[in-house]
Amino acid sequence: MRWKRTMQLLDVHAEGEIGKVAIGGVPKLPGATIADKLAWLNADPKGQELRRFLCLEPRGNPIGSVNLLLPPTHPDADAAFIILQPDQAHASSGSNSICVTTALLEAGIVEMHEPETIVVLETAAGVVRAKATCRDGRCERVELTMVPSFVHELDVSLDTKWGRISLDISYGGVFYTLVDVQQLGLTIEKKNAAALVSAGMELKALVNAAFPVAHPEIPAVSGIAYVMFRDTDPDGVIRTCTTMWPGRADRSPCGTGNSANLATLHARGKVKVGDTLISRSIISSEFRVGLKAETTVAGRPAIIPTISGRGFTFGQQTVALDPFDPLSRGFAMTDVWGPSAGDILD
Repeated sequence: MRWKRTMQLLDVHAEGEIGKVAIGGVPKLPGATIADKLAWLNADPKGQELRRFLCLEPRGNPIGSVNLLLPPTHPDADAAFIILQPDQAHASSGSNSICVTTALLEAGIVEMHEPETIVVLETAAGVVRAKATCRDGRCERVELTMVPSFVHELDVSLDTKWGRISLDISYGGVFYTLVDVQQLGLTIEKKNAAALVSAGMELKALVNAAFPVAHPEIPAVSGIAYVMFRDTDPDGVIRTCTTMWPGRADRSPCGTGNSANLATLHARGKVKVGDTLISRSIISSEFRVGLKAETTVAGRPAIIPTISGRGFTFGQQTVALDPFDPLSRGFAMTDVWGPSAGDILD
């Protein structure tokens, strides 16, 4: 075989959301920091080529992410990683942090200690501390201490085809638009997934056009990454659905999204340090969401959230690039990827 590139991926999911972890064959990326490497992946044609290689057809698919394991640049970190999705490389993710921690421990890349192992992860958004509960060689649960989260703006009004709606813009490792789903006449259920992601893609474009955002200390992290819809179940549990380009629903409750939402609850005086909530996904999997501490980011009030969930390995694969393959650049089609895939039909 005349493969030009090979990479080894460990298949992992966190509460239903796939986060494959590239444990072998990851090329060296330029940049002094992980944020620099994130910026290179999103701006340089070679970085975009790597993302397309892993995330688009025929090797990839619209569901899930691929996490690039990288040597850390932070002195306290055990490993670094960047999240690749079909649209771009992303700075931070709770579900993917759980997947990476599970992969590092169960693949033996980081030594597992029972009953608990601490793994320090470096992301472009900062350091995430993972506390893994371990038993009989398994990583049973991971609790993440996330990066500082803060509100950008509460109760923003926006004219849409659903009328004038109110939304929050908040940061939980990436920027989110948070929308109470009742305003769209929808509920967060599997049967409504297509309608939710269609609405999410439309709202993301509207909000990014109207409200440009950037992290005050990390210029590489800018723009609304996702729209998260939220509701409350009859038992008081938060129900969420994060919508992701080119048109799909996060299967997990979403760690960075719940971090961003927790910041809005704190800003409204609805939670305090020490509180723990449950967040339930569109498929009814759950994360525990805690408020660990208050802090500041560039002078604005912020919080330190915790996210707890389970990761599971389910396979391993080698992905290869044949230099003679006419489809080596990758492609997407609207039949599976949805209408937004038209942006990458070339």
